[in-house]
Amino acid sequence: MARPELEIDGNLVEKLASIGCKTTEIADFVGCSTDTLDRRFAEQLAKGRASLKMSLRRWQLDAARKGNASMLIWLGKQLLGQKDTIDIASEGAIKINMNYERKKKE
Repeated sequence: MARPELEIDGNLVEKLASIGCKTTEIADFVGCSTDTLDRRFAEQLAKGRASLKMSLRRWQLDAARKGNASMLIWLGKQLLGQKDTIDIASEGAIKINMNYERKKKE
């Protein structure tokens, strides 16, 4: 005789995924296996994780807009393909080339 299906709230699964909980943590919390979550709640897990990513992007852009230089550099590297390059000259001098354009002060 098969075990009765465990009642799990899909909205709860989605909310937990949206705050960054791992599948193992969610499974422990709701009292089921990770296989059960992956099989029955893949859509809710994906939607919650996508929500978290969108929130993080929004917070990063807000920080960059407020002048957070580290965030501006990081976002430039991640979204615009900018990078730092290091050139080592034959005399042993190190030249660092920031691979992005700077606006000239007018």
